[in-house]
Amino acid sequence: MSTALSTRITAPSVTAALFETDAYKLGHRALYPEGTTGILSNYTSRGSRIEGVTRAVHFGLQAFLQSYCVEAFAPFFAADEDEAVAEYEAVLESILGPNDIETDHVRALHRRGYLPLIFRAVPEGTKVPLRVPSFTIENTEPEFFWLVNYIETVLSAAVWHPSTTATIADHYRGILDEAAEVTGVDRASVNWQLHDFSYRGMTGTAAAAASGAGHLLSFTGSDSLATLDWVNRYYPSEAGKDNGLVLGSVPATEHSVMCAGISESSELETFKRILDKHKSGIVSVVSDTDDFFKVLTQILPALKDRILERDGKLVIRPDSGEPADIICGTMSRPGAVVADQVRTMDESPEFYGAVQLLWNVFSGTTNAKGYKVLDRHIGLIYGDSITIDRAKDIWTRLEAMGFASENIVFGVGSFSYQYVTRDSLASAIKATWAKINDVEHNLLKDPATDNGTKKSATGRLAVFRNDDGELYLVEKATPEQEAASLLQPVWANGQFIRRQSFADVRAVLGNIAS
Repeated sequence: MSTALSTRITAPSVTAALFETDAYKLGHRALYPEGTTGILSNYTSRGSRIEGVTRAVHFGLQAFLQSYCVEAFAPFFAADEDEAVAEYEAVLESILGPNDIETDHVRALHRRGYLPLIFRAVPEGTKVPLRVPSFTIENTEPEFFWLVNYIETVLSAAVWHPSTTATIADHYRGILDEAAEVTGVDRASVNWQLHDFSYRGMTGTAAAAASGAGHLLSFTGSDSLATLDWVNRYYPSEAGKDNGLVLGSVPATEHSVMCAGISESSELETFKRILDKHKSGIVSVVSDTDDFFKVLTQILPALKDRILERDGKLVIRPDSGEPADIICGTMSRPGAVVADQVRTMDESPEFYGAVQLLWNVFSGTTNAKGYKVLDRHIGLIYGDSITIDRAKDIWTRLEAMGFASENIVFGVGSFSYQYVTRDSLASAIKATWAKINDVEHNLLKDPATDNGTKKSATGRLAVFRNDDGELYLVEKATPEQEAASLLQPVWANGQFIRRQSFADVRAVLGNIAS
């Protein structure tokens, strides 16, 4: 008996962008007071669950404007009007069943050929204090007041994660810049000290790409290749200029390579083969597939001359164990007593830790501030379970041991960039102003059962800098204040008014050192 297989081919939806929202929003247009002609909403990070973070990096809006407001709506505006409206009606009925939402507003939007909205924002890359808006959204034509908060869902989903990642990366940057200053390290080397390993821990390629771009505002090291296309597409370089190095990485092994090599011959022979293949430049080798401390105390000493003769750096990567102890040794634990860092060889490798063991084999130099720097032919990266607190602990312990902070590179993954939510910075879009029957109303959300976090701003909004350079919010702003505000138009009625290259966003943030 034969079985016939059939494939259902469905034509691409031309109204998909209109359904990138919460289902309950579909009927809101009719629920606003009759005579409503204007809505102003804002995006604000209202609080922080990340210790030490009091400002959010504004990032991701430009990508949303291009990807959603332009690209996602292109099929809808290009489609035949009657066909588009019929498809909208069919989908609407499949969701809600018989309803009285009607479709005149969808037909009217199709005839416009663009989204009649205006976005005003501070420059991307700006560190915005909590409870100060990063941007606002408003309708430009009275009948499309409903569109402002209709797109809230997709807008929030698109912006909160890259902004949150950019904020966390900025916080890491501050910690590592401080370590560099204390231990005499060139700040430019910090560009490479935090490497993005987060792709596999993300919810998909789109999330990895957008989050990865947030990381790259403060660092240049990343293995999230999907981010490169995302940056080039949504934050392209300006005419006659260059975005510079957006993303850099190095050749590296993984456990499958090491396991296969160990199985076929030995770990020592595997290291030799890797060095044969990479006679110069940087190459990173995962080194805890079997016994990490055996690599440090037996394999690397056996290959010492060969490593030191290379024109390049061999980077050793452990990614299991307690990070601070693996890197710095148990001798560096708070409260441990170490006299001049001198111990007999009777002490265990775990006592010394990776940095000290590498120094014992390869030595190095002492910088101007008196901190030790490993020989340029050998390096160390740790890429598992790194957190902000662990990064602080590790560089503090290295400092106490007399080592400069540049002796370690951190790989960060989902622990840093995916174990977050929209509530990490309490990011939300709320309406603050409405025009109803030609009367302006200042809107305010202030739940009596809340602790104040959910209290919204109210009225027309403006943002300025005080004498210390810090941003602050003016509520119920006058037209003159709005005109002078740092919240300036970036996109209106289907067109960009102001665009930023990735290099420009980096320059606004100011973390990438030359």
